Amino acid sequence: APPAMSHRKFERPRHGSLGFCPRKRCAHHKGKVRSFPRDDPKKPCHLTAFMGYKAGMTHIVRDVDKPGSKQHKKESVEAVTIIETPPMVVVGIVGYVRTPRGLRSLTTVWAKHLSDEFKRRYYKNWYKSKSRKAFTKYTKEESEKKKDVDKECDRIAKYCEVVRVVAHTQLSKTGLSQKKAHVMEIQVNG
Repeated sequence: APPAMSHRKFERPRHGSLGFCPRKRCAHHKGKVRSFPRDDPKKPCHLTAFMGYKAGMTHIVRDVDKPGSKQHKKESVEAVTIIETPPMVVVGIVGYVRTPRGLRSLTTVWAKHLSDEFKRRYYKNWYKSKSRKAFTKYTKEESEKKKDVDKECDRIAKYCEVVRVVAHTQLSKTGLSQKKAHVMEIQVNG
């Protein structure tokens, strides 16, 4: 006789959502901006993103303002995440022109003085690297006036439709032991 099919005697709802499978460590713990907000020229110039570090969680008591709900005008306890956001440092400007194939970077202008936190991002192993030559050619060309920063900035202002700044976090101002800064491009709108 064929083996009888097994079945369970009692029903049981499953535990946890399958939307979060597979439960494993993330490949990239730093998120990325898929799309920046649409630019409104009437508004003043402003940055459209920022970076922070999760410091922990706590709870707060707040008044619920939701007419029609049983909780309306009552107090409710909610979980909140605390995010540490030390000031970010802008180290460069990138200008993009629109082409039929999408955005193309026209030019990038870097700051004269770059912190070691930022330069660490360009090295796999900072303390073993002998020369640490990142950005030395650029600063040399700039000091010898081969690269004219003002001219490049004028080109960005004249031709570019999208302007983004390259900014990095200041890990020295957080309680973290990491020293290598996180770098991101942030769009300037307005």
